Amino acid sequence: MAAPLSSITDILFTDTKRTRFTTNTNTNTATTNSNPNPLKPKTLRKKFPIYCTTSKSTPEAASTTTKKNPSLSEQLTPLANKTLSTSIGIQPNVLSKPKSTWVNPTKPKRSVLSHQRQKRAPYSYTPQLRDFQLFAQKINECGNSDDEFSDMVKEIPHTLTRENALLVLNSLKPWPKTHMFLHWMRTQNLIPMETIFYNVTMKSLRFGRQFQLIEELAHQMFDDGIELDNITYSTIISCAKKCNLFDKAVYWFERMYKTGLMPDEVTYSAILDVYAKLGKVQEVINLYERGRATGWKPDPITFSVLGKMFGEAGDYDGIRYVLQEMKSIGVQPNLVVYNTLLEAMGKAGKPGFARSLFEEMIESGVEPNEKTLTAVIKIYGKARWSRDALELWERMKENGWPMDFILYNTLLNMCADVGLVEEAETLFKDMKQSEHTKPDSYSYTAMLNIYGSEGDVDSAMELFEEMSRLGIQLNVMGCTCLIQCLGKAMEFDDLVRVFDVAIERGVKPDDRLCGSLLSVLSLSQGSKDDEEKVLSCLRKANPKLVAFIQLIVDEETRFEAVKEEFKVIMSNASVEVRRPFCNCLIDICRNKDLQERAHELLYLGTLFGLYPGLHNKTNSEWCLDVRSLSVGAALTALEEWMWTLTKIVQREEALPEFFLAQTGTGVHKFAQGLNISFASHLKKLAAPFNPSEEKAGCFVATREDLIYWVRSKFSSAAVAT
Repeated sequence: MAAPLSSITDILFTDTKRTRFTTNTNTNTATTNSNPNPLKPKTLRKKFPIYCTTSKSTPEAASTTTKKNPSLSEQLTPLANKTLSTSIGIQPNVLSKPKSTWVNPTKPKRSVLSHQRQKRAPYSYTPQLRDFQLFAQKINECGNSDDEFSDMVKEIPHTLTRENALLVLNSLKPWPKTHMFLHWMRTQNLIPMETIFYNVTMKSLRFGRQFQLIEELAHQMFDDGIELDNITYSTIISCAKKCNLFDKAVYWFERMYKTGLMPDEVTYSAILDVYAKLGKVQEVINLYERGRATGWKPDPITFSVLGKMFGEAGDYDGIRYVLQEMKSIGVQPNLVVYNTLLEAMGKAGKPGFARSLFEEMIESGVEPNEKTLTAVIKIYGKARWSRDALELWERMKENGWPMDFILYNTLLNMCADVGLVEEAETLFKDMKQSEHTKPDSYSYTAMLNIYGSEGDVDSAMELFEEMSRLGIQLNVMGCTCLIQCLGKAMEFDDLVRVFDVAIERGVKPDDRLCGSLLSVLSLSQGSKDDEEKVLSCLRKANPKLVAFIQLIVDEETRFEAVKEEFKVIMSNASVEVRRPFCNCLIDICRNKDLQERAHELLYLGTLFGLYPGLHNKTNSEWCLDVRSLSVGAALTALEEWMWTLTKIVQREEALPEFFLAQTGTGVHKFAQGLNISFASHLKKLAAPFNPSEEKAGCFVATREDLIYWVRSKFSSAAVAT
């Protein structure tokens, strides 16, 4: 028998997280339990004998026994010479790289059920496979009635097995057939029902948006004792989201958590989107952080959901949080994420950051699409960055980036907002020459808006005639722009013709179109014939509004009657046109020298909250802001303000040091009339207001000047009497 080779290995355990392994060949160590260095942790030394044997003795082994305490390496040398080759040319063949089997004992295994648990078994070609494929095809082609289905399943070619059942379920395309086949399997008891059968059926039902049937199947699984796995819950939740049943999605997600299952990437993305659409921002953040804590790595879709949520809320810090999270976990944004974040930047009002993000996208190699470019153009247009928008347009043409109707129309509307007529005409010409983006109704509307804002009647009418020749539909917005342009030019005959053509072509007048006609009526100071032409159009669009105009111009009408009808008219009008309606009605009254009625309408407008920022007061300054008023309404507000200030001076009440009246300067030339008319009316009243040297569109008066003006005005009136 071979002689045993023995040694004692000392394993030193310290109180640190590491374990040191050392060998000790001296069996009589005296310092085993001592600690010579008190600053080092104590160690516990345990001795384990190691035995090695060889099949037969060798001369080398015999010689080692003469030593008193040979080392372990010396004792193992004969064994190494026998088992290990010393030739360099002979190397063992490594068949494959071994897999790591290390497991972190401090981190518990996640309870997420892997999708691989339902991995399909590879089908080998058998006659049964072909027969069941034909059988599934026949079921797809038969009717949806129960009788037809019952007759068809009687022709099942072979005994149903698990694999054949999965083949049929995956081959059935219409969701009713999948649902009926599962029900048939369940009632026939041919094979044990498994989770995977329900999952395949639920996915088919999800495609058909049949959430109620999916929920019924889930309850069947509970009743039959069939386990709902991660895929089951994911399908239920994603279907609820697809059907906009957000409360149901939240319910099933919470029920999933109670079972101990952890969501996978698909489930997390779906439920995060649900919470985001419900406006539960804090719940989204908590759920996201909880998922990250469990080791979940979000995908780009998740970050797209987060970016959209923060964008809807206009939360700039939230958008930055999304970008930082993506960088921290190494997720590269794709085109969808970039588009979502750019749109979010636009809603948050951060054009500079949006531009930087767009440039970062280009540098990363992601090519923009139409949606990307449209989002950036809208941001530039909203910020009135016309130069940046036009530079981007040039880059589009140079790089061959895709441009569609929406993008062209967005550019045209941006040009209309900032008054870039020549640039808009160039864009419109490019659209006409393009083979894929011919101008549509919205393109022509944008051009009508530009010509209308500039007062270019000839170009606007030429465009209208071109639309008639090409058969392009004139929409209500285009009709509104054209009528406003013709009304300001006092072209009433063309105005009536355009309105009648629009009505004949199916345009339904809305509040904005009525407001445009009302605005033309307030500007018309010509003959009654011209006024009647406009009223005839307005009568077709809104007869109740015409009746109210006739009511207020009648001097016999009492204030209470005006108040009641005013409330009805404004309640029926959309919010965005209520103040313009009131402005125009005041202008009409002033044009007819009905000053008292104009003041009554201004009072009613203020009473019903149409002029919330008209008066602003601080300790040192009182301000009248008429920038949102028409000329007639602004002059009426000025008269009302001066009358109130006069009463305060006469009562010797406390006054601030300065008084300001703001009219603004206007963007288009038609908006500049307010400043001119306001200055003229101040001179007419001899009011002590002078144009501000520091701020355009602002008139300033001091307290001393105002008091002197009031006293001199009333003293002269007393002398005259």
